[in-house]
Amino acid sequence: MTTNPPAAHPLPYSMLLIDTERFSDRDDVQQSYLRRMLYGVVDRTLLAAGIDQTLRLREDRGDAIMELIDPSVPLTTLLRTLLTEVRAELRAVNRLASDSAQIRLRAVLATGFVTIDEYKGWVGDDLNQACRLLDGDPLRDALRRATDDFALCVSESVHSGIVRHNHLGIRADEFTSVTMPSKNGPLTAWLHGPIPAPAMPSDPATPPESTASSAPVTPSPARPGLDFRGTNHGVVANSVEGGITFGDTGGRR
Repeated sequence: MTTNPPAAHPLPYSMLLIDTERFSDRDDVQQSYLRRMLYGVVDRTLLAAGIDQTLRLREDRGDAIMELIDPSVPLTTLLRTLLTEVRAELRAVNRLASDSAQIRLRAVLATGFVTIDEYKGWVGDDLNQACRLLDGDPLRDALRRATDDFALCVSESVHSGIVRHNHLGIRADEFTSVTMPSKNGPLTAWLHGPIPAPAMPSDPATPPESTASSAPVTPSPARPGLDFRGTNHGVVANSVEGGITFGDTGGRR
């Protein structure tokens, strides 16, 4: 006779999701290298925030990592560390890597309730929404246009509970509100840093400015008269007055 496992209950967590840009564009060797770099960057960043293995659970997604972090860890400490340490870690890693091994990351920090079931699976609407933020076009575009190698987005709950209060090292004016479309409706989130404006296309209706070098040259009409080479002493009414010197000035013709 079997007994049902105890019912799982939703528990509060801080959720950190980090994904690698253009992972599938690389070959197997490069992907293995990028995974090692991803793990190293995340582990060192969380340790810098005082979060060891006993305070977090990890789910491996191949090109991404999901972390459930114990709510006893101050969210201000975690966010402040993400804003500084991830970029520093990426600079250290990428400065020694070839062009094909450069790693760029986008991340989401959210809070909510997650249930860990008897199959070790993670279930929760808050987690689903965090995944949609991670895959949303606004965050992807922010990383694509970023001057560095990291783009961070926080959920509405993190913004309202932490960011907007301007805690030490966390400036509210450095976050910009964006709307992430999803199949269950739009989601409000906050990107760290300004949203880069897309490049303005040139107006095809505006003709290019004419320049002296590009303007057509109209030849002057030929004037009737004499055509000669040399030195003359005067031409009056199509007749030559004086002598004309050709070639050597020592002789006159």
